[in-house]
Amino acid sequence: MKIIVIGGTGLIGSKIVTKLQASGVEAVAASRSSGVDTMTGRGLADVLAKASVIIDVSNPPTFDAAAALEFFEMSTTNLLEAEAAAGVRHHVALSVVGTERLSESGYMRAKFAQEKLIKANSIPYSIVHATQFFESIQKLAGLATDGGTVRVPPVLVQPIAGNDVASMLCNVSVGAPLNSTIEVAGPEQFRADELARRRLMARNDSREVIADPQARFFGAQVDEYSLLPGADARLAETRFEAWLARSVERAYATLRPPEAGGGRPEADAGF
Repeated sequence: MKIIVIGGTGLIGSKIVTKLQASGVEAVAASRSSGVDTMTGRGLADVLAKASVIIDVSNPPTFDAAAALEFFEMSTTNLLEAEAAAGVRHHVALSVVGTERLSESGYMRAKFAQEKLIKANSIPYSIVHATQFFESIQKLAGLATDGGTVRVPPVLVQPIAGNDVASMLCNVSVGAPLNSTIEVAGPEQFRADELARRRLMARNDSREVIADPQARFFGAQVDEYSLLPGADARLAETRFEAWLARSVERAYATLRPPEAGGGRPEADAGF
C-alpha cells in the first residue's frame, strides 16, 4: 500500500507520515516544498503514481474567506481529478467538527465546500471531523487578541492532541473507505476561555483572557454546544494536562545548551 499525504510536512501531516512509515506502510509527504502544488496541479501526476490512498490535511496560508474557498475548491478539484487518473481507491480528508453548523464563518463555509466536492465524486472517501487541536489554542488566542487582552467565548470545547488526530487518520486510511463522516475528539470538556487562560499561563504569556459571550470563533457566533462533537464521536486518550506538561518540557529543553542535554526536541506548532 502506498499512501500520499497532501500537506505531509505540516503539524498533522508530518506525524501521519512518521506513524505510517513506522508501521511498514509506504508513505510519502507531498507539499509545495516537495514540488507538489495542488492549486495548480503541478507534480500531482508523478506523486500519485501507484498510490492506493490519499490523505489530505492541507490548509490555505490564510483564513480569509475568499482565499480559503478558492484554495479548497481548486485544490480538491485538482486532487480528485488526478486521483481518478491514477486509480486511487480511497480519499481521506481532515475537516472540522461543527463545519455544517458554523456557516457564518468563511473558513467553515470553505471546508463545507471541500466536503461537498469529495462526497459528489466517485472515489470512495472517508472524512474525519476533528475538534480543536491542543496545538492550535495559541492560534485561537492570536485571532482573538485585542491589545493586551484575549476575548474568547466561554463555550464548551473538547480539544484533542494533534498526535491522536494523526493516529486516527492513519487507522482510517488503512481500512476500507467509510463513505461517510466520523468525528474525533479529546477525552475532556473545557470552557474555551479557561483553556486559553491555562495555555497562555504555561507560556508565561501576560495577556489577560476575558470570557466574552459575543466573541466569535473564526468569524462565527457560537453557542454553548456549537464546537462539541456528537455522542458517537471517537475519543482519544491524551489528556490536556499531560500534553501541556510535555510541551512545556520540550520548550524548556530548547533553552538548555547541548552539553546540558537540551538537544532539539520534536517540533510543536503550539509553541
